[in-house]
Amino acid sequence: MTAGYAGKILRLNLTKRSISVIDTEEYEEWGGGHGMGSAIFWDLCKDKTIDGFDPRNSITIMSSPLSGTLVPGVSGRSEVQGIGIQQYPIGWFTRSNFGGRFSGMLKAAGWDGIVIEGAADTPVWVNIINDKVSFEDARNLWGLDTWETQQEIWKAVTGNAGLGEWLRIGDAQTTQRPAVLCIGPAGENLSRSASLIHDAGNGAGQGGFGGVWGSKNLKAVSVQGTGGIKIADPKALMDARLWLEQYFSYQKGEQAVPSGCEGCIKLCTFRSQKYGNGSSCADAFWYSGEMGNTEVSLDDTQKSTDLAQKYGVNICDIMAYVQKLTFGGYLLTLYEMGILGPGKTIDSAPLPWDKLGTLEFSEALLKAIAYREGIGNDLAEGPARAAKKWGRLEEDLASGILALPQWGMLWHWSLPGVEWPFGSILGDRDIAEHDFEFHKVDAEKKEHDFESLLVDEDTNEHELTRNRPTGVAIYPDQTPEQLVELLAGKTIPYTGDPFMFSYAWQGTNGSNMAEALKTGIYSRHKAKMVAWHRHYTRFWKQSILYCDWMFSNFTSAIKPDHSGFTPEAEPRFLNAVAGQNLSFADGMEIGRKVWNLDRAIWILQGRHRDMEKPAAFLFKPGIAVDNPLPVYINGKWSVDVSLVDVFLDESGVETFKTNFYEFEGWDTSTGWPSRGTLEDLGLQGVADELESAGKLGSSGTYNGE
Repeated sequence: MTAGYAGKILRLNLTKRSISVIDTEEYEEWGGGHGMGSAIFWDLCKDKTIDGFDPRNSITIMSSPLSGTLVPGVSGRSEVQGIGIQQYPIGWFTRSNFGGRFSGMLKAAGWDGIVIEGAADTPVWVNIINDKVSFEDARNLWGLDTWETQQEIWKAVTGNAGLGEWLRIGDAQTTQRPAVLCIGPAGENLSRSASLIHDAGNGAGQGGFGGVWGSKNLKAVSVQGTGGIKIADPKALMDARLWLEQYFSYQKGEQAVPSGCEGCIKLCTFRSQKYGNGSSCADAFWYSGEMGNTEVSLDDTQKSTDLAQKYGVNICDIMAYVQKLTFGGYLLTLYEMGILGPGKTIDSAPLPWDKLGTLEFSEALLKAIAYREGIGNDLAEGPARAAKKWGRLEEDLASGILALPQWGMLWHWSLPGVEWPFGSILGDRDIAEHDFEFHKVDAEKKEHDFESLLVDEDTNEHELTRNRPTGVAIYPDQTPEQLVELLAGKTIPYTGDPFMFSYAWQGTNGSNMAEALKTGIYSRHKAKMVAWHRHYTRFWKQSILYCDWMFSNFTSAIKPDHSGFTPEAEPRFLNAVAGQNLSFADGMEIGRKVWNLDRAIWILQGRHRDMEKPAAFLFKPGIAVDNPLPVYINGKWSVDVSLVDVFLDESGVETFKTNFYEFEGWDTSTGWPSRGTLEDLGLQGVADELESAGKLGSSGTYNGE
């Protein structure tokens, strides 16, 4: 068995309440996480066309060989997969991801992952203590929120032992409480917006997996382990960790203490002495800013965040309803238009619109969705399905007041960075990957690339606590040519092509469609960039489980040449732990294999080229944010061209798709992989099944370098 792996995967059948074991070695070629999850799903879920609520839906929760090993940005992360219920119009085979300490504890218990099949006839929770696994009665937990559920399970497993007290488990001892992943009332009531929640603020939100668990009568999975993980070269691992720390700087806030996932050095979340909140990113400010004519207080913002975690509701869908920053605020807009409200065309009971901006309103909204009360019954189906029921879907998508660029998923950094909408529409969900999130760095503050999410509780201002090295920084002492050449040298194996990073479009200050097609956003160069992104994230982020808020890292304020730690760090840690000699390019090839396997699953579910179209509002002006991006224009590079007016061109998008399919070796008329492409990846059996279903591409050869 390769170092880093526990050696076995737990297989649970809820219908039969049976337990079996899968040998990890059968799936080691996929790395871990997403790759293993996709391969296991392919093997076990025989009918890929079933609905996500079907008991035959196989759900995987996978770790990686780096889980539980002190590798920063990986150790506690877990990948969740299966047929989702959130996406529209089809619940694609999809993924979500969460941090914390679950996967580290799972590995300590001796497991590389969990497969969940079937559905229990009454509510259950699964209790894993090392190699002892049992199904427990969850009827006393049904109806509890996620925090209450975890507290009750901690009591049941530890016998009311206090925090930090030693617990004896067989011949071993631990001070660790079990790591619990669970659902709240939203999941129990089969909301398509229901999340899986772990600890205070770690959640697998996308895909609606909380609702899938609810349909399976599965309340929680608890894991407690006392074992260890074999590391091939401990010294190389610690050397790599110390080497990576040079890219980070810290400044502790007085009121809010930084915290993070198991083994990490980045500390993305925080613990506030006043509020106690443990969330970050969008879930920390879904209910903030201007709500109508009311400014939401910091106190109500933080308490609303905790309520969303307790109810187990996916913040991304809720932001589509009320957050009007760049996300539309769909319900609020309809309310202001006089279409939605008490006694209106769309009756909004039980939402107290006179309390908008207060904690009372946010709790009423979350409770309505979680328990399907009044309008909450529609909202629990997600914004796309709610709008369709109200007869407004096409109209509101076209106008942009319903900001769902693809598959019923929330607007999220969609333009002008076209790799985001292109990557999302080619896949199963909003990609939520910040690798090419460009930002300019102030000359006087270049040692800090990003502000944190920490908040000074007296001034309501953000405190700088650490830099955020993910994405691409544009430094004042670096020319645009130097920037794109740096990127072109790091995007292995497609190196040497700076035009991969040009965002020239059909109307950029003197640019034109010819430039957009030749070197810009619809070109073969951009198709290559999007392909690099799909392959990189499928392996290094989602299979090896490097955190999106830490990887990739192309640029750095630390180094004189501004070179970041990608692509050196990714294989360095993996090889230290697993004892392999895997190159960055090797990982990219596995990522391409995983991407093609996922593509085959979507094709069996009904995917065709004709379906892969962004929402209509992305083809209209006025929807981009003014992010700085490299543009090749009039024969030279610039990072000072305003891109706030970017929108897509329908013929240009179709040209991009053709370029992308050709690059990947897929049939350009259908978007289906060819036999030659699949067999080149060792996926002959996948090609056979697609051919049997009449869905194998008739032509196409991989064009990567």
